[in-house]
Amino acid sequence: MAIIAPSILSADFSNLSQQIRLTEIGGAGWIHCDVMDGHFVPNITIGPIIVEAARKCTKLPIDVHLMIENPDKYLEAFANAGANYISVHVEEVVHLNRTVNYIKELGCKAGVVVNPATPINSIMDIAEYIDLLLIMTVNPGFGGQKFISNSIRRIEEAVSLRNKHHSKFLIEIDGGVNKETIVNAKKAGVDVFVAGSAIFDADNITAATTELKNLIK
Repeated sequence: MAIIAPSILSADFSNLSQQIRLTEIGGAGWIHCDVMDGHFVPNITIGPIIVEAARKCTKLPIDVHLMIENPDKYLEAFANAGANYISVHVEEVVHLNRTVNYIKELGCKAGVVVNPATPINSIMDIAEYIDLLLIMTVNPGFGGQKFISNSIRRIEEAVSLRNKHHSKFLIEIDGGVNKETIVNAKKAGVDVFVAGSAIFDADNITAATTELKNLIK
């Protein structure tokens, strides 16, 4: 499985429906929503209302990445808005098992996220319960950053951990994904590729999506 998940963080919100449709035509598999609160990360982006709007625009799975403090308080709102996947940060959640279980009780797939300086083995004791591991390949907070090179090693560590524990979670990366970085990431074992500026800043959104998808076939 290899999925392109365009991040609407980089989309033109004045024409969100068309922007999402253009990625669908190009072969996108998921739609990724980066939620930032200005506290956990130094930027503020979208909330449940925009996720709900995206849900009305597409039948593709909606992948919600919560870069926020106290995410437990907002899980139900994002589930009700139409999220299919909800991912929370290891660095922020105190009772991770409970949060993962709650996400699943709400009818969503549960993901956990690790920042670039967080060891991959920090998710070892939750590995068998999660549906998705999101590895940040930039420091979270802003789009358009450069891919951190040691992320390839971290992806390989995640694959080894998954195999060791006989887990079935998908491995996703977010940050600096473009036509120069995507092939090595795929070789390392990534299943889901979040791409923002590489898609939405392109002259042709559909063609840019298709090009990334072809590179990971």
